[in-house]
Amino acid sequence: MEIGIVGLPNVGKSSLFNALTGAGIAAENFPFTTIEPNVGVVPLPDPRLEVLSEKNKSAKIIPAGIRFVDIAGLVKGASQGEGLGNKFLSHIRAVDAVAHVVRFFRDENVIRVLPELDPMKGVDIVETELLLADLQQAEKALEKVQKIAKSGEKEARDKQLLLEGIVKAFNEGKSARMQNLPMEIINEFQFLTGKPMLYVANADEDGVSPEALKPLQERARQEKACIVVLCTKLEAEIVELPAEERAAYYQSAGITTPGLARLAQAGQELLNQVCFFTSGPKETRAWLIPRGTTAVKAAGKIHTDIERGFIRAEIHQYDDLIKYGSYSAIQEKGLLALEGKEYEMQDGDVVHFRFSV
Repeated sequence: MEIGIVGLPNVGKSSLFNALTGAGIAAENFPFTTIEPNVGVVPLPDPRLEVLSEKNKSAKIIPAGIRFVDIAGLVKGASQGEGLGNKFLSHIRAVDAVAHVVRFFRDENVIRVLPELDPMKGVDIVETELLLADLQQAEKALEKVQKIAKSGEKEARDKQLLLEGIVKAFNEGKSARMQNLPMEIINEFQFLTGKPMLYVANADEDGVSPEALKPLQERARQEKACIVVLCTKLEAEIVELPAEERAAYYQSAGITTPGLARLAQAGQELLNQVCFFTSGPKETRAWLIPRGTTAVKAAGKIHTDIERGFIRAEIHQYDDLIKYGSYSAIQEKGLLALEGKEYEMQDGDVVHFRFSV
């Protein structure tokens, strides 16, 4: 699953991607630096990995990762093809969720698309283009279904009524999220404004004032979105430091949760994913799966052979391991569960899959 990074040109999208992945992609000071989307996997920090690794004397640790896609900047008129808009919109349509970067930083050396620094106007431009693209999508679908509905087919008539309501709401400026459309409808018509959303407030090094952030917070509340405030320039500079110097910097600055860690965690929540673990002498590894995934499908995340030959899953909870101190103590307490194919995996499950091929 992937999160697309969107926003106006020169708001800090590519700098954020550089910080997230260390990929060193182009971040020059002009619009449309990014033409093809860059993809990077960002490790998800999880202190549980260190504990499991220590208890099982693992040779290595492999964290789970959140996939971020850097999509080139949208401009006014993108829904009509302006600024390579059609291509960019197709890239957004392909991702599972959206991280909308909003410029709050003041830097006269970085060209602004807008005459003045106006975060909410920037948000409105991007959201309007996505909404207009969705309106076009809905109108085309409505036109097709109206022809079928003329024959009296009930399913087509029901869908016509649904689409007429959606088109009306889009014309009133209501996104698919604000309409609370079911995910099956959002996915069927690939509505951009129905994708899960988080706003990344790209701030100066000293942050954003509560007063300046308030309008974005209100918009996020209406759209059931969340906000992460960080300084992409600072985060990108910190990533270039050796790991031990990064830790020292955060400690000296009194930062307990770095901005990128907060963004990765927000990404996990945005995609509604849970994390399970496998742990042994060879490695301790975290695996991200959609909430509600069954044990047999989680096994397939590791290897298709394990899914095909699934027998059972031996599962204990990480919290129980911390509470009782050892795997043997968990067994003695009867807290080691043997689960079948239909068991829904929970966040913090530590699992050993039994299989035969």
